[in-house]
Amino acid sequence: MERRKFGTLGAASARARLAVVIPFIALIVAAGEEAQARGARHQAVPAEPRYIPPYADIVVDGNSGAVLHESNPDEPRHPASLTKIMTLYLLFEQLELGALKLDTALPVSPRAAQQHPTKLGLKADTTVTVEDAIGGIVTRSANDAAVVVSEAVGGSEEAFAKLMTAKAHELGMTSTTYVNASGLPADEQITTARDQATLGRAIRARFPNYFPVFSTLSYRYHGVDIHNHNGLLGRVDGVDGIKTGYTDASGYNLISSVHRDDKSIVAVVLGETSNSAREARMRGLIEDGIRQASSQRTGPTILQATRGEATRGEATRGEATRGEATRGQAAKTGEPAGPIGFAPASASSRPVRDNFGK
Repeated sequence: MERRKFGTLGAASARARLAVVIPFIALIVAAGEEAQARGARHQAVPAEPRYIPPYADIVVDGNSGAVLHESNPDEPRHPASLTKIMTLYLLFEQLELGALKLDTALPVSPRAAQQHPTKLGLKADTTVTVEDAIGGIVTRSANDAAVVVSEAVGGSEEAFAKLMTAKAHELGMTSTTYVNASGLPADEQITTARDQATLGRAIRARFPNYFPVFSTLSYRYHGVDIHNHNGLLGRVDGVDGIKTGYTDASGYNLISSVHRDDKSIVAVVLGETSNSAREARMRGLIEDGIRQASSQRTGPTILQATRGEATRGEATRGEATRGEATRGQAAKTGEPAGPIGFAPASASSRPVRDNFGK
């Protein structure tokens, strides 16, 4: 009997021990499964790839035309809103010829009004003045205003893009093709850092009365102050323009014009990874470039070098493309050139008015 009782007690003791051990084992197994599940979740969500658009840059001496620095200067890149510099180049030609004036009202088409994402908010079947279009383009980089300009000067944005490309090639920008006036994403719209430096130098030399709009810190439109996207204006000594640009494909782009004392440079950054990286890179290029730049003019202006023009701001003899006429033609006919269809006005020789605040 004692032996049986002892056996019963032993069995009870074993059951008690199992009652403690089994839940403990279950906890260990559950913890292992949870850890494995966590690991699987982490493996299922890969880290986001770093944003690295294709990069290029160049710095050109404004006095000599010498290249002071370059990195991938001839590799194809997307210009993004740097495109609008050429849009304004063609518009400034019309102002200088007298085909348009600053208070000319430009019609806003439904297509122009539908542009995105940065815009003035122009409404279809209304108008916007040339001056307001310029202000919106140089500060907010307004895509709707760029399309309005393209349709007024070229008849359509597609026709205007052909004018832009033709003008680029005349200036020596042989690696540049435009298919729209705004710089919105388009695979066929390509340029190079070297070509953009050429454009920056050309527009500065060709239009000394209009180029100062690129230094506009803010522009008042319908009672609202629109601030420039270019964070170097007013913060880096000597920077007097010109334009920023960004799309996913292009990265963060910037052209800067700089004058310090007797030195002058144009610098281009294409494909930086952020706005702050773009500005930091440009600051470095400017400081290095100014140190190397010549204080004496030893080379021709960009226009003389690329097109043989005799004087700054003078149109090439015999040049007449769609939407553009020589001064002589405008004077003889008293009519605007090409498809513009606005009342003729005398050529403006003054800077854009005071609401382009510094």
